[in-house]
Amino acid sequence: MKTIMLGVGDLGCSNVPGEVVKTLALGSCVAVVLLHPQARMVGMIHVALPESKIDPRKGREKPGYFADTGIPALIDKMKKGGCNGTDKSFIVKLAGGACVMDPNNTFNIGKRNLIAIKNALWSRGMGAVAEHVGGHFSRNVEVDVNTGKVIITSAGRGAWEI
Repeated sequence: MKTIMLGVGDLGCSNVPGEVVKTLALGSCVAVVLLHPQARMVGMIHVALPESKIDPRKGREKPGYFADTGIPALIDKMKKGGCNGTDKSFIVKLAGGACVMDPNNTFNIGKRNLIAIKNALWSRGMGAVAEHVGGHFSRNVEVDVNTGKVIITSAGRGAWEI
């Protein structure tokens, strides 16, 4: 089984049987998973920050880093890869958005990421059907092309599906 590993700000997709798209160590970052059952394609973004206006150049060079540029970039990539239909053809799942290094909630990056992601989705007529977000712990996320299952793991907490 081949694994496509995504780092912070990366996005990727696959429709190759046997492949898995995976990202690690989501603290305040959020994994946005898109599933397209008709094309049997899965995609994921590892979003670090809500808005690209703080660094427009980075938003152009690495759109997955930001919620407002990452979602359109992943949808475009998946459509170029064979996902036909409207944006509403995608199934959306979210994971992450925790508060792990900000005990006083000074910056609220996780919460701000989730709000920006949901706004970007809603503006396209999309919404998450499942999510495991918030809290005070890091998550790893993987999605299997064969099954479309989204599995979350966390040290000391085991594994579960959303």
